[in-house]
Amino acid sequence: MKKLTDLPMYQQVFLAVTGAIFVVIFSTIAIWLWMDDNNRHLSAFATFTGMIEKSLPPSSAPTPVQTDAIESWIEKTHTRFALFSPEGKLLSRKLNPPIPFPKNIKPYGYFDDWYATRFVWQLADKRVLVVQFSDDRANRPWLFIFMLLALACAVALAAWPVVRRLMARLEALQQSVESLGKGDLSSRVMITGNDEVARLAVSFNQSASQLEKLVNAQKHMLARTSHELRSPLARIQMASVWLAPYSSPAGEELRRSVAELDELVEEILTMSRLEAAQIASFQSLQSTDVTAIAAEECARASVDLAAAHIIALVDPSLIRRMMRNLIENALKHGEHPVNVTLHVSAADTFEFAVCDRGPGIPVSESNRIFEPFYRVEKQGGPEGTGLGLALVKAVSEYHGGSVVVSNPETGGVCFTVHLPYLRTTNTFDLTSAT
Repeated sequence: MKKLTDLPMYQQVFLAVTGAIFVVIFSTIAIWLWMDDNNRHLSAFATFTGMIEKSLPPSSAPTPVQTDAIESWIEKTHTRFALFSPEGKLLSRKLNPPIPFPKNIKPYGYFDDWYATRFVWQLADKRVLVVQFSDDRANRPWLFIFMLLALACAVALAAWPVVRRLMARLEALQQSVESLGKGDLSSRVMITGNDEVARLAVSFNQSASQLEKLVNAQKHMLARTSHELRSPLARIQMASVWLAPYSSPAGEELRRSVAELDELVEEILTMSRLEAAQIASFQSLQSTDVTAIAAEECARASVDLAAAHIIALVDPSLIRRMMRNLIENALKHGEHPVNVTLHVSAADTFEFAVCDRGPGIPVSESNRIFEPFYRVEKQGGPEGTGLGLALVKAVSEYHGGSVVVSNPETGGVCFTVHLPYLRTTNTFDLTSAT
């Protein structure tokens, strides 16, 4: 069962307002019912019936005479009267519907029903006079209650659009904050009004603009720095050929270090470009034989590929980089055999998966492994740049897809990339030479 705090904010505010209104209404009804309002009219009714008593013939008078006296009061006041003997015998004309004899006789007059429609007065000679007023007195309490409830419902209905409009602005601000937290630095809030919510939206937009400037400046600085490193790296690589022979350990180590540094710079540049682009536009992609790229990368790494023929709208260079990173990650940190699959997963997506039989990924680190420069602790294999899996995630999101990691029951780890596709043909197997 949902708690009140689990509901959207506009519903919480609306329920709080309407709840307060109904509490006030029901309290008013309870106080009104609790107050004995009829007692305030007892003296007036006692005086009225006392006047009638003085005009009535004595109890010793014949019944028709007493009946005529009551009839005259009925005609004068247009009110229903009934006169009873002390034993309960009707002395006046029988009315339709009849007025019953009171069950309990009390002195000094009283109302014998909850709605205060019948007033009972005991005469000095013990005769009983019952005065019945119009039936609408019985409906007045319910009419009053209905009017109060109708008023509460009307106020609640009028409050709904006001609360919804106010909370809609807060919801828009919340959505913009969440969007900013997910990395959309261009997220802004439309400013309407001149109240506290509007001033909060202005503060948010100013903070978001400042944050966007700082992050973009950092990205541009990183991209420019990485680009400028390419020329010194090329000169170091050329100098290493002259300074250290290929066969010497120092030359091999120097060239390996330069190659790793060059790869790191390349991946940093690619990451910077992807982060700046956010998500690919239709015009920036081209129809590409994804299966051919997968076959080339698997043949290059000497791993098996089971694939369907898939032609999709992608960036071929980025797709190649993504596939190469996943395959090299499996070869570095996993164990053979390494299996690569490419197939259709749904009506509008295809999957590229790389599985190995290595130690697997701890569940607690399954999300962090896609962070730049994060490495799983105590994981065997040579160290990489720390950007391989982060780049895989960036490429998949750039294409409007996603990547997930799982640990199969058979052991090892599987990385699966889901991407949109254009069309497919028949399935076939490609096995690279070892």
